[in-house]
Amino acid sequence: MKFNIITGEILSAIKAIVGEDAVITQHEGLERYSHDETEDLSYYPDIVVKPKSVQEVSALMKLCNKHLIPVTPRGAGTGLSGGALPVKGGVLLAMERFNQVLNIDEENLQATVEPGVITEVFMDMVATKNLLYPVDPASKGSCFIGGNVSHGSGGPRVVKYGTIREYILNLEVVLPNGEIIWTGANTLKYASGYNLTQLMIGSEGTLGIITKIVVKLIPRPTQDALMMASFSTNESACAAVSAIFRAGIVPSALEFMERKGVEWVIKYDDINFDLKDGIEAFLLIEVDGTDQEVIFSDCEKINNVLEQFDCKEVLFADSSAQKEELWRLRRTMAVSVKSNSIYKEEDTVVPRAQLPQLIKGIKEIGGRYGFESVCYGHAGDGNLHVNIIKGNMSDEDWHNKLKNGIREIFELTVSLGGTLSGEHGIGLVQREFMSIKYSNVHFELWRGIKNVFDKKGILNPGKIF
Repeated sequence: MKFNIITGEILSAIKAIVGEDAVITQHEGLERYSHDETEDLSYYPDIVVKPKSVQEVSALMKLCNKHLIPVTPRGAGTGLSGGALPVKGGVLLAMERFNQVLNIDEENLQATVEPGVITEVFMDMVATKNLLYPVDPASKGSCFIGGNVSHGSGGPRVVKYGTIREYILNLEVVLPNGEIIWTGANTLKYASGYNLTQLMIGSEGTLGIITKIVVKLIPRPTQDALMMASFSTNESACAAVSAIFRAGIVPSALEFMERKGVEWVIKYDDINFDLKDGIEAFLLIEVDGTDQEVIFSDCEKINNVLEQFDCKEVLFADSSAQKEELWRLRRTMAVSVKSNSIYKEEDTVVPRAQLPQLIKGIKEIGGRYGFESVCYGHAGDGNLHVNIIKGNMSDEDWHNKLKNGIREIFELTVSLGGTLSGEHGIGLVQREFMSIKYSNVHFELWRGIKNVFDKKGILNPGKIF
């Protein structure tokens, strides 16, 4: 589709809507918004606009829809699939001024927030009221809740508490033509027509602009225990994961890390951790609740399971400081990998019992194509992040042959009953692989839905398909 350029007249109209101080047009100011955390990709928008109210977003969308100007919504820019990259130029709609927690309803265990609220800020705020919002991606200290919703983000505690889909009750959304709707109701049940709320979650800003979010909360657990189990192989660590659940235990988090990732974190963040010889993989296991005796009993059962899978050692965190240090080891892994080498990150997910086959296959594919990989992720829900490291690969192989290796990883994932992304989304960089999992019928349905919402195709063009 051919879009129109932003003329002086249109620019003046945009400034009249949001104010001149909320518009960026200079190249140096646009640079920050030309990239997110996806590899080294960069696409400059023509202008950045920072609205502060739903009425301003509505007016902007009406204007851009009328003049066929592409609009790319952006949260904090922490995405890993290129979803916030303005690949067609036009307007980048920065939602950073939508940063208020509007209401915390303690009686109904829900809250209303704007999309620009930092996830950890919100989590800490509700924690002061003994409530829990359990969706906590690794970037929780900087990512926005709106971006989490748009990408279907998860995090370590999905394994016990469920995905973000289970915590979003209702959304205020501005459609591409400027109309403002609420997608559902602030209720725990919803059986009134198509569920537009669920449709918006994970749609990556291609169907509408989220301006308010009604979130479900739950009572906050008062106790937890954290253990780090070490293994001599990746496969044995991954095999233990499914067995823990089969033993009747549901941890609040169950994370996998392989040795090289731990080595890089120790080097990057100067973490004090005794990394013993012969250890190739780790499981970080958290159990929470309100009864310490029940938690300790579950930990004992988990320990018994781990012994059946050649577990070499289990470290129990004996203080809050040690718990924080172990969690920092896991949460710092992505940035430490990025600091070491040019890389590409894939976000595979399979049924958890297939994790040993997945990681073994990934290493075999890497051997054939000549790339290294560092794997870690939310093993408890089968979600493995595969960081492909350029290392000694030639530039030619990296740019030309690597895609074939990535395709094989996704083909393996799908053959094991999985899919392309568990929580990072498809965005720009994974869209070429979508046909591995989905048929032409799927694409026709998706394009039909997109056309109903966005007849002119102006909203986040070039993403997903």
